[in-house]
Amino acid sequence: MQIQDLPYPDPGVPDARSGPRFLWWLFKNQLDGQLKALAWGMLHFLSVSALPFCVGVAIQAVVDRSGGRLALAGGLLALCCAGSALGDTFLHRAAVTNWITAAARVQQVLARKAAHLGSALTRRVAAGEVVAVSTGDVEKIGWFVEALSRFTAAAVTIVVVCVGLVVYQPALGVIVAVGLPVLALAVLPLLPRATRRADVQREKAGRATELASDTVAGLRVLRGIGGEELFLDRYRAASQEVRHAAVRSARMWSLISAIQVLLPGLLLITVVWYGVRLTGQGRVDVGELVAVYSSVMILTYPLRHFEEIAMAYSFSRPSARRAARVLSLERATDTGGTLTGGELPSGDLYDPATGLLAPAGRFTAVVCGDPDAAGRLAERLGGHPSEKSESVLLGGVPLDEVPLGIARTAVLVQDKDPVLLSGTLRELLDVPKSGAVAPEPALAAAQCEDVLAALVQGSVDAADPMDARITERGRSLSGGQRQRLALARSLVTDPEVLVLDEPTSAVDSHTEARIAQGVRDLRAGRTTVVFTSSPLLLDRADRVVLVHEGEVVAVGVHRDLLHSEPRYRAVVTREPDDDRDHHRNGDLPVAAAHGSALDEVMKELEEIEESA
Repeated sequence: MQIQDLPYPDPGVPDARSGPRFLWWLFKNQLDGQLKALAWGMLHFLSVSALPFCVGVAIQAVVDRSGGRLALAGGLLALCCAGSALGDTFLHRAAVTNWITAAARVQQVLARKAAHLGSALTRRVAAGEVVAVSTGDVEKIGWFVEALSRFTAAAVTIVVVCVGLVVYQPALGVIVAVGLPVLALAVLPLLPRATRRADVQREKAGRATELASDTVAGLRVLRGIGGEELFLDRYRAASQEVRHAAVRSARMWSLISAIQVLLPGLLLITVVWYGVRLTGQGRVDVGELVAVYSSVMILTYPLRHFEEIAMAYSFSRPSARRAARVLSLERATDTGGTLTGGELPSGDLYDPATGLLAPAGRFTAVVCGDPDAAGRLAERLGGHPSEKSESVLLGGVPLDEVPLGIARTAVLVQDKDPVLLSGTLRELLDVPKSGAVAPEPALAAAQCEDVLAALVQGSVDAADPMDARITERGRSLSGGQRQRLALARSLVTDPEVLVLDEPTSAVDSHTEARIAQGVRDLRAGRTTVVFTSSPLLLDRADRVVLVHEGEVVAVGVHRDLLHSEPRYRAVVTREPDDDRDHHRNGDLPVAAAHGSALDEVMKELEEIEESA
């Protein structure tokens, strides 16, 4: 696989059972590139390691006054230099290719997993951790996969050179052959501690990244309540923890580096001291001593790869563990879709866990006093049931038995906090859709006229609102404007079932009333479920369902439920808890207790209807 061939047509199915298994899966999938890097690495390292032998032959030829051997040594030197240059060039090329292609493979499987899980991903893993895995962790994983082949080439070279030295000059070669493995393994006792410190550093860095991501995402709100200094102090403290952990980790790695410099120096002194004695005794030629001495000097180069592979593994292991954790996530009942055929399921939407029924082609509003419970129920309606609950049925067909792509086409859930990606408005609305709803009526139904004007005003070269650019997450827009654009995007999609979780919580009452009517008109004949406690939306619904403590307790229309169901009235009119206690105890007549609240709600509805 070459860089120009990216992305992969199929990145494969990762082994996400653990970090080491994930790294091994990557290595196996990069085997062709690894073998290329190994071959070029051995050519480079062996050519460099052969230079001392050539120098030794040349020196001995000068001592013996042999022109023929001197010429031979010169030719061998030129050949080794050419091999070293050629091997180094293509080793670097193969190593960079392995790094980038491994990182690309990881990013593709992560992107595929994110697309598979959808919004459920950030409910189970912090958004900051997802960002850390897909950026810094990907690079560290690619580093280890790339360094492995170079390390293998260096290890093979050291073995070959040690054998060659024993054959070339046994007296000195044995010392080198015994000393080099000691040098390579001397730092092993320090690696577990260095790895633990690296793990701590990566964990603290990940938490700091999560905190920074969450702070930036909520910066507008933090400024509104004056809380940016509090979160800045938290990030400053987290950053200092990362710095302290990095210093502790660097100290250990500096100790390992010092040992990697000290021990080869001691070996070199030993070889020179013993070699000089053997040369004085006539047992070793001068050229042989120079060759062995130079070999020890040169071998410190491949020995450095032992330290690098240890560092690469120490830093990549926690990264691989985090990536494996994300990749191991599955939908609660992920069967991959047991039903065949490409037809979309249709009919009533029914949740067995709560008893919620949304009739086909009707506008159903759901009132739930617990916003978190409402969010979980909306997620379940989108085909993401919890482990202990049954799957939602669409037309009598369990959604978890429908292929994921078809299920998502049939049911669309708009979260309470939808995300707007950066780009033009045209790109924002370029989503998979039925084609029955054009962008213009969707924008009109979502009351986006002022949003379009704001986008055009903020763009220098966009006369057409559809070509106006939206900043990342729509940060240049107000909360209500972002909410309405997201609603327009959902309306353009035109799914069989549209589930909206508090779609108008950030807009004013008059705009909310017009949105309610616009959504009702545009979605006529389609199934729409809205989670809300707004009287304006509830009054436009064909059917209102009250969910209390995880089950449906009342069904009707808004104005009837206001008079007949105290629990519904308490949620919709925001009745204080102490008033509810009095009413339950019979201290006040029900009609008298709620008359003023009902009158205010009904009066507000009538005024907004007249103005709309």
